[in-house]
Amino acid sequence: MTRTQGSEAKSARGGRASKEFHDQLVALLPKLRVQALALTRNRAAAEDLVQDAVANALAAQDSFTPGTNFAAWMHRILRNRFISTLRKQRETTDIEDLPMSAFAVGAAHEDRMVLKELSRALGRLPSDQREALFMVVLQGLSYEEVAQATGCAVGTAKSRVFRARRQLQTWLAGEERSERQLPRSERIEAVLIGELRAGV
Repeated sequence: MTRTQGSEAKSARGGRASKEFHDQLVALLPKLRVQALALTRNRAAAEDLVQDAVANALAAQDSFTPGTNFAAWMHRILRNRFISTLRKQRETTDIEDLPMSAFAVGAAHEDRMVLKELSRALGRLPSDQREALFMVVLQGLSYEEVAQATGCAVGTAKSRVFRARRQLQTWLAGEERSERQLPRSERIEAVLIGELRAGV
């Protein structure tokens, strides 16, 4: 093989890798939007966050190792971008003053009140718990993938999801008791897995 042929083969492999990278990125966009919405609680801010994360990923494309977990790599970029944005905003505004948006959902009349309460309760969760819950329930990620994407231990990811679910059950049952005192509620779990997934 001549030097020219070797160069052409390398260029062809690079083109295939670039196309595969872009295909994976496009396929992951819906899940990135869900994660961004979980972090920002604002649809416009979530869209901006996804665009910034995609721009960062494209700029850092050469640093991605083909064959490794692309979704975890992208989720980490998005999360880091979110943290960076928060740090910049902290200089001009208090994080607690950031706007919250309601989840726009089309539900039957009898379900609207439950979904409204669910939206309010999700907004009250700490952001790390809300993010982990969204990644597991809506995106179907494993605890290992959540841990890798958020930079925590697998046990911490499991704990965040467990605590988020129990706290939501407490609030949605109209109780302010600690999560340890609340019995399991199949109706609330069905709302979390069914109605929330349909609504976002």
